[in-house]
Amino acid sequence: MEIHYSKHAAGYTANLNKAIAGTPAEKESIENILAKVSQYSDAVRNNAGGHYNHELFWSILTPNKGTKPSAALQKAIDETFGSLDALKEKINAAGAARFGSGWAWLIVDNGGKLQVTSTPNQDNPLMDFTKEKGTPILGIDVWEHAYYLRYQNKRADYLTTIWDVINWEEVSARYEKALKK
Repeated sequence: MEIHYSKHAAGYTANLNKAIAGTPAEKESIENILAKVSQYSDAVRNNAGGHYNHELFWSILTPNKGTKPSAALQKAIDETFGSLDALKEKINAAGAARFGSGWAWLIVDNGGKLQVTSTPNQDNPLMDFTKEKGTPILGIDVWEHAYYLRYQNKRADYLTTIWDVINWEEVSARYEKALKK
């Protein structure tokens, strides 16, 4: 994780800052940049996505095992997917099916419903060109740099064990915030 955090993720942030230096985007929030990212260069798109995606990723990880979704999020999970285990299976399937690099997401769509989706590279559901739009509340990095040092080419093993460190309290807080949008 140290290399992932200090090299890969830090690189996205530094390169985004360079790409928007001296432009109107410098004063925009990351969410506003992503909402109209097709207006910007590939450098902005890739690095804004990488920055946002990794900031979300770090925020939903915890060393404290055993956190649980809030009652409201658990109810929405049960209504949408049947159970927390079924949600995990669906996200794992989305991550495993992503050819090459990308992300598996749990989002609150624009209708306020939970949805699982996947995006390539550093794209995400906030971007103006993505098929499934919504507010990400959980994102799992399925780029090889996220798991290769520990799991080699066994993405499925990584996807199975990542759930041990998901901070459901943070995911729940993001769910509540997304519903208010």
